[in-house]
Amino acid sequence: MQSARMASLLKFGAQHDPAQTIRTHLFVISPNNSGSTFLRRSFEFSDKVWWLPREGQHVPGYVGPFTRDSHDSLTWNASADSRARYCDPSVYDWQRTRKAWYFLARSYGVDASVFVTSSPPFLLNMDVLDQQFDDARFILLTRDPYAVAEGILRRPIEQRLAAGDNKYQLVARHIGHCFRWQLRNRANRQVNSIWLTYESMTDDPVGTAARIRQFMPMIDDYALDQPIPVKNRYFETARNMNGDAFSRLQPHAIDDLRAGFADFADEIEALGYAWRGLF
Repeated sequence: MQSARMASLLKFGAQHDPAQTIRTHLFVISPNNSGSTFLRRSFEFSDKVWWLPREGQHVPGYVGPFTRDSHDSLTWNASADSRARYCDPSVYDWQRTRKAWYFLARSYGVDASVFVTSSPPFLLNMDVLDQQFDDARFILLTRDPYAVAEGILRRPIEQRLAAGDNKYQLVARHIGHCFRWQLRNRANRQVNSIWLTYESMTDDPVGTAARIRQFMPMIDDYALDQPIPVKNRYFETARNMNGDAFSRLQPHAIDDLRAGFADFADEIEALGYAWRGLF
């Protein structure tokens, strides 16, 4: 059903020049493992949106640092040194990147006026994106920090650990700095951003979609309560997987994460979560 629509109606930027119709750029801004891919892909079924088949940082032609070529791919906000790599404006070329994005974009509506993408490190570049793209708008997304940590910890941590450090504290520090940065983003971009949580997205997809349509009235056909392609292998509707994540965390991991989150208690609580965890 949906796959048939994909095969018959999909338009490609290389053939239709999206630059002629795009007026608004929508960026999903969130830490990694927070639901940004699911949210981004939910826009793919709108006739009003041009979208990319993968994260903006992983599209051929993107000019800037990206996580797959580094040892801090999962914890890029854990230290000032790693953070600086993504905050250096001299390593980006947004004009070339925009051309690559438009060339590889896809849509079901050739006259779509909105371009949407996401990449977790863009959390550090929201001010620049606002300057570089016409009518830039942002969906700021957060998720329970323990669930985020579990998602990160399921993959190998490549970043070198400092003396006396461990991977749980490293991950907690990364998430804590992401929350701190996200609070700054929310404070600085109140006019052209909306803040959502993973929990509201999965627990109330209809209400969340209504908020997004109010924020983006030009995407009046947007819906979130529909199956979304996951890893290009299957379709799944919005589902809160925090409980599954919590159940996979061992007691020692929770203790170490809690110790790391203590330094960011104010930020975590300001975003509506309990830094000590609720299990």
